[in-house]
Amino acid sequence: MIDHFNLPVSDLARSRVFYERVLAPLGVPFLLQDGNAVGFGRSTWGFGIVAAPAPLPQLHVAFVAGSRAEVDRFYDVALAAGASPNGSPGVRSHYDAAYYAAFVLDPDGHNVEAVCRLAPVS
Repeated sequence: MIDHFNLPVSDLARSRVFYERVLAPLGVPFLLQDGNAVGFGRSTWGFGIVAAPAPLPQLHVAFVAGSRAEVDRFYDVALAAGASPNGSPGVRSHYDAAYYAAFVLDPDGHNVEAVCRLAPVS
């Protein structure tokens, strides 16, 4: 449905380092910088950060994880990169029986999530 999404940030350099680290466990690398915008994606720009003046709106973005282990790794890396915890990894059955997610607040207070909707392999 959405081709790409750009998130406003107050400090482009700080946020670029943050997102390079936290998107790595999800297999989403840095692709390019275009002026005041930085793009990430597996083959094309799917997610970006754009320098914007304060105050910034607080937004929520959820990234697809390929496994529950990727969600766990995302959360650990995000906290190590300076994110604030906003929901540790776990099943959110009120969304879906297989909804496994973790939530952090990025340096600008955006709610960033990694989610895996695959049931665990037994």
